[in-house]
Amino acid sequence: MQTLTYLNGYQAEIQQQVQTLLSQGKLGDFLLKRHPEIHSVRTDKALYEYTIAIKNQYLRKSQPLSKVIFDDKISLSHQALGLHSYVARKQGAKIKAKNEIRISSRLKKVPEGLLRMVVVHELAHLKEKDHNKAFYQLCCHMDGDYHQLEFELRLLLTLIDAEQNPYR
Repeated sequence: MQTLTYLNGYQAEIQQQVQTLLSQGKLGDFLLKRHPEIHSVRTDKALYEYTIAIKNQYLRKSQPLSKVIFDDKISLSHQALGLHSYVARKQGAKIKAKNEIRISSRLKKVPEGLLRMVVVHELAHLKEKDHNKAFYQLCCHMDGDYHQLEFELRLLLTLIDAEQNPYR
């Protein structure tokens, strides 16, 4: 029986259902039914444009983004698939602050909804630094299916750990 690392916070019944589907080899079919295709965002430029489009739709007045990139160095050992950084640099007498978003390169071959969920999560950090109620309300405002997509991303990570990735 495999440990469901990414589903530790979920109810025992849900973990049992996932474990059953995983052992029967049907968990991948469940995800493929919900998300049959992977997204077409492959480059840093495309990711930047994708992210800015979402930002402009929901967070027009928030701080600007200076960089949005896929990052090979982000791994699950950091407990993250995306990182939001607020970088302050001193230039002469002025301090310049920049917001950067880095998305794990592992998300280059996932369905669009799962990529969007991570981007929405990182964009929400522009307004809310902590994972509090207001943060998750903002995530749900930007993507009404946020919590379901987060769960499905956790299912995909479980499949990847079990070497059953349906989106190779």
